[in-house]
Amino acid sequence: MLLWFLLTALSVLYVAIDIQSTPESPVLKWGFVLLTAYTGPLGAFLYVLGCREPLPGLHERYVAVRWRQVLGSTMHCVAGDGVGILAGAVIASVMQLPGVLDVALEYVLGFGFGWTIFQSLFMRGEAGGSYKTALRHTFFPELLSMNVLMAGMVPTMLLARTFVPGAHDPARPAFWFVMSMALLVGFVMAYPMNWWLVSRHLKHGMMTVRPSMEHENQAAHGGMHAMSAKSSDTAAPAAHVEPGQVSRRTLAGMALLSFLLFAVGLGIAASLGGFS
Repeated sequence: MLLWFLLTALSVLYVAIDIQSTPESPVLKWGFVLLTAYTGPLGAFLYVLGCREPLPGLHERYVAVRWRQVLGSTMHCVAGDGVGILAGAVIASVMQLPGVLDVALEYVLGFGFGWTIFQSLFMRGEAGGSYKTALRHTFFPELLSMNVLMAGMVPTMLLARTFVPGAHDPARPAFWFVMSMALLVGFVMAYPMNWWLVSRHLKHGMMTVRPSMEHENQAAHGGMHAMSAKSSDTAAPAAHVEPGQVSRRTLAGMALLSFLLFAVGLGIAASLGGFS
C-alpha cells in the first residue's frame, strides 16, 4: 500500500503539471487529475497514451481515434461519479451504515454529483449554455455508465473489505486503497458501455481546446469559461443528441442491461458474504 500511495502521489503530481500544456478542455483536465488520484500510475499511463499531445499541432488527430474518445468519456464518468462515491463511502463509514445502505448512499451521491455537476453543469456549453437542457441530455448516458461502473466497483469494494484489515475506516490507508482498487475495476467495467454511448453520439469524447479557441468562446459567451469549445473538424467531439434520436426500445434495452449488470455485481458480493 505504501508503494501504491507513493506512486499515486508522483503520478498525480506529474499529470497535474504536464496537463497544463495539453490543449484539452478544462473539465477533462481536472478529470484526468482526479482519475489519476483514484487509479495511481494507471491513470498517468492512460493520460500519456490517450490524451497528451505527442507533437505540437497533433492533438486533434491524436484524440480522434475511437478508443481515445471512449477513454475520455469513461474517464469523465469515473472522475465525476468517483467524488460522490468516495463522499458516500466516508459518510457511510462514519455513520456505521450496513452494506446495503452504504452502497445506496454511494450510488445516490455518485450519480447525483456525476450527473448534475460533472456532466451537466461543467459541460453545459454543449447544450448551448442551458443547464436544464444539459440535464435532460445527460441523464440516460450517465445512468447507463453509472450502473456499469457500480457493477464492477461494488463487489470489489465489499469483498476487499472482508479481507483487508482497516478497510472500513477512512482514517486508515487501507480504506483508500480498497476504494482506489474498486474504482479501477469500475473504470474497466464502464469502458464498453461508454464505447456504445460514444458510438451513438450520446456522450462526448476527448476534445481539443487551443488558446485561441478559448478566447473566442469566452467572447461569444460573455466571458463564460470555455468548458466545451469545439476542436477542428478532424477531431471534433461527438455532441450529445436528444435521447429520442436513439429509439426508446434501444434505450430501454440498454438501461435494463445496465441494471442487470448492477444486480449481478450485487449478487456476487452477497453470495460471497460482502454484505455480512
